[in-house]
Amino acid sequence: MSFESTNQKDSILEFFTQASNKHDFSLDITLNINGAIVTGTTVSAKEYFDMLSDSIGDGNDIARKLSEELANAGQALEDTNEAQTNFIHLKNTKVYLGDSKPTPSQGKILWRGKISEVDGFFLGKISDAK
Repeated sequence: MSFESTNQKDSILEFFTQASNKHDFSLDITLNINGAIVTGTTVSAKEYFDMLSDSIGDGNDIARKLSEELANAGQALEDTNEAQTNFIHLKNTKVYLGDSKPTPSQGKILWRGKISEVDGFFLGKISDAK
C-alpha cells in the first residue's frame, strides 16, 4: 500500500478514516483546518449518522423522519464498499480558534469534515488544562 498521493487529500488520514469506517477503529486525533484546530475521536460514518439520528429522534414527526433518514444514510454507507473516503467523522469534538477556549466548551459534540480541507494532523487529543 502506498501512502503517497497526487490528489489534495492526505492519504494517511484517508487510511485512518477508512479503518474507522470499515473496522470500527477509533483514534484520538487533532486536525489543523484553515487556522482552526479540531480535536476529537474518530468514528465510522455509520456510527456518526446513528448518533446524529439518536440525538434528534425524540421529537415531532419531522424530527422522527429526519432521524430515520439519517439512520438509513448510515446503513447505506456501511452497505457500500466505497474505496474513496471524502469525510472524516469525530465524536467528543472541540474546536479551537487562536488562544480562546474551545467551541463548544461542553457536551459530546459530533463533527464531520472534508478530508481534502485538512492542512495537517497529529495523533492525540487536546485536553483543557484544569
